[in-house]
Amino acid sequence: MAKFSLAQVWDNRSGTSAVEFGIVGPVFIALVVGSIYLCMGLFLVGSLQFAVEEGARCASVNAVACSDPSSIITYTRSRYFGPSLSPTFSYAASPCGNQVSASVSYAANLGFRTVTIPISATACFP
Repeated sequence: MAKFSLAQVWDNRSGTSAVEFGIVGPVFIALVVGSIYLCMGLFLVGSLQFAVEEGARCASVNAVACSDPSSIITYTRSRYFGPSLSPTFSYAASPCGNQVSASVSYAANLGFRTVTIPISATACFP
């Protein structure tokens, strides 16, 4: 039977790469997944804002395609190109002009926890 001294054990470098990957790997994977969810959330915000701006503009300028509130909401929904969530769109005539609003809850599943973020956008066009 072979005997090992304490000096031999401390000088042994076998498995150091596995230990380093075990420490750094989960952090790196969490950063990559978090970055993907962040980018999808930012795309959702931009697409939602674009859709409500287009809907408010259509309500003010295009009387044929956007003649009543339901057609304005349908037009606004068609201009939304974000993730496949179901935003809630609404239209109201306000003192600033034609106001279109939207809201949605964005859920980011991070593996160990799901974070729900409420997102809303409003645009008003005279």
